Amino acid sequence: MIELVITEYKPHKAGPQWKFAGAFYFATVVLAMIGYGHSTPVTAGGKAFCMGYAMVGIPLGLVMFQSIGERLNKFASVVIRQIKKYLHCKKIEATEMNLMFATGMLSSIIITTGAAVFSRYEGWTYFDSFYYCFVTLTTIGFGDYVALQNDNALKDKPGYVALSLVFILFGLAVVAASINLLVLRFMTMNAEDIRRDDQDLQSSSHHVLTLDGEVMAVNGKLLAGHAFVGENGDIDQMSVCSCNCLGLNHGENQELLLDTSYHPSQTVLASNLKIKRASV
Repeated sequence: MIELVITEYKPHKAGPQWKFAGAFYFATVVLAMIGYGHSTPVTAGGKAFCMGYAMVGIPLGLVMFQSIGERLNKFASVVIRQIKKYLHCKKIEATEMNLMFATGMLSSIIITTGAAVFSRYEGWTYFDSFYYCFVTLTTIGFGDYVALQNDNALKDKPGYVALSLVFILFGLAVVAASINLLVLRFMTMNAEDIRRDDQDLQSSSHHVLTLDGEVMAVNGKLLAGHAFVGENGDIDQMSVCSCNCLGLNHGENQELLLDTSYHPSQTVLASNLKIKRASV
């Protein structure tokens, strides 16, 4: 009972959780998929409404964060272009690496600044505040550190409540922009690899011919044994892995070569002087 009383009492140190400020903070945490667990619905109706609200609100929230992130990337590209133009760079277009660097720097600034603010208002160490900001903006939401839970903050500090909500929403938008750039970078890298493989395959296909199911390289060598008659009537036996010096086919050569006591006679060698051999 003592444990239950302490667990139920701690979330209400910030004031009534289900007044407008606390409910708004709870709705923001749900839509952002952070899920601290500091306050949860108790009644069956509240749980059912929370599930329906999350099913509708989370996709809309993702679209909102994605749209804000794309516009932040557009704004960052304009700023980078102006900076490059001011520095008289040859190429003034903003590359993907420039955008990733800009959004990464902005994300770092938001996390470090938020950590300083929460360290002051919550009484945490700077490292713990940095940890809270990282866990929040990556939507991990362990719940071991939750802002707005001390000194009736939800009731007596509306400015701090607004700052916390802006931090969550704007920070998630910036992180979404960074993740969007990373995903696009990986997709373009994959597309470049596929295009490079296609080009290699096309360039190789210009130098490969097929003859009765056999593959012939650009130097005219057959990749498998195939006998045909040349223009002068001589048998042209071209092969890669089969030995034709005995004048026999591949299967007979293989059986003879496995016999260590076999040595071709001069008659067999002399009778095959007209046979041309080639290998790659």
